Amino acid sequence: MRKLLVINPNTSASVSALLQTHVQAAAGLHVQVRTVTARFGAPYISDEASYAIASHATLDAWAAALAGAGETGSAQKASEAPDAVLIGCFGDPGLLALRESSPVPVTGLAEAAFIEAARHGRFAIVTGGERWGPMLQRLAQALGHAPSLAGIHTVAPTGAQLAADPAAARTLLAQACRDAVRQLGAQAVILGGAGLAGMAAALQPGVSVPLIDSVLAGAHWALRSHAPPPQRSKAGFDVPWENLSKEITSLGL
Repeated sequence: MRKLLVINPNTSASVSALLQTHVQAAAGLHVQVRTVTARFGAPYISDEASYAIASHATLDAWAAALAGAGETGSAQKASEAPDAVLIGCFGDPGLLALRESSPVPVTGLAEAAFIEAARHGRFAIVTGGERWGPMLQRLAQALGHAPSLAGIHTVAPTGAQLAADPAAARTLLAQACRDAVRQLGAQAVILGGAGLAGMAAALQPGVSVPLIDSVLAGAHWALRSHAPPPQRSKAGFDVPWENLSKEITSLGL
């Protein structure tokens, strides 16, 4: 049975539970999904500072999982190591650093959604939190998806606020998706955010182009991630690390 580790880079247990439910349902019974929650940081990633801390928290969660600490503190046998890792945040904090230190394939909700949406042509992003606009633009550029990105449409409420009031969120996001199609000429729209898992299906009838659920895109990626990742050129990193947890320090050995 394939094993997928989902890392929630924020400290919200409710987001972890949502990720676990939706990724497991999409992945099916032949994939064992395990979701872990960041041990420190913000309950919701909404700006550059919380994003930077979440990148550290992502690496820490991966290191803790490798060390067998996880969320339960029980020993994890080598046979239980994951076959792939999914960063459960639309913004993928720590993606490149984790990919560099991981022996298994790694992606995040945003990268997986970019890949899926690009199959339909130029795509737009709809998500909560106005500060995410330039952050996601930078990520798309870094991952090579800028040519396919028609634009980013952010709504004022954060993802956490949208998830807290689903009825109001559906109305607001449905209009934002239609605006993205009309104003940006998008051939697909990504509804981005772990807290918005499952909402794209409800909004699809009112939108004329495919809506991509970023959480489902992440699960679909996990089902396709059979190829081994590029091998690191050497063991360890260039300099020793100091004053970090013993688990994360071990990544540099």
